[in-house]
Amino acid sequence: MVRAIIFDLDDTLISERKYIESGYRHIANLLSNRYDKAATELYELLIDLFKNNPRNVFNRILDTLGVTYTKTEIIDLVEEYRNHLPSIDFFNDVLPCLDLLKQKNVKTGVITDGYANAQRNKLTAIKANNHFDEIIVTDELGREFWKPHPKAFEIMKEKLDVEFHEMIYVGDNPEKDFYISSIYPIKTIRIYRNGNCIYRDNPYLNDIKENYSIHSLSELNSIIKEKTINYIKK
Repeated sequence: MVRAIIFDLDDTLISERKYIESGYRHIANLLSNRYDKAATELYELLIDLFKNNPRNVFNRILDTLGVTYTKTEIIDLVEEYRNHLPSIDFFNDVLPCLDLLKQKNVKTGVITDGYANAQRNKLTAIKANNHFDEIIVTDELGREFWKPHPKAFEIMKEKLDVEFHEMIYVGDNPEKDFYISSIYPIKTIRIYRNGNCIYRDNPYLNDIKENYSIHSLSELNSIIKEKTINYIKK
């Protein structure tokens, strides 16, 4: 029987692409004030540079502008990006799904990797604390405990007072979101979001694949019913 569904954050509940765009708008406004350039043009340049290569975008935009800069100035831009309060929302299917799970008395949680300050700002922007029973930002446990390390799942099990076989984890990243099923009897679901999801083409870790795949959280209900029926039969 399913008693808890745990979700990844980026490209599962929110669009990572929208977060990046929000961050680049923030940086474009900063650079606009510093170098007397149009913020819209700087934003478009940041996006073009990212599409071409997502690495060292801030170095490369300053190179393009012909600006001399130091390593400290780049670090400051990175911190501005990570610390900004993003303009983001849940995907449209998230809140209806959470409402349905609440009606079924299914507990909900979030386990998310990423720099703690950035992830907490994302969670604040979508008011996640109003919608989930427990939230774990793995970076707050230590970088070594990012997924696929099982520690966050062990903590979530205790906080929600459920067994591993009563948990489902929903994520999008094949490189780390589904490996947990090889450690504990947690069923996993891969959600395929439309558009340019950041981690879509990552390889599966040790070829451990999801138990189910969906394209919308509205499909979760049928999976819950299936697992409940199988549990009763046993």
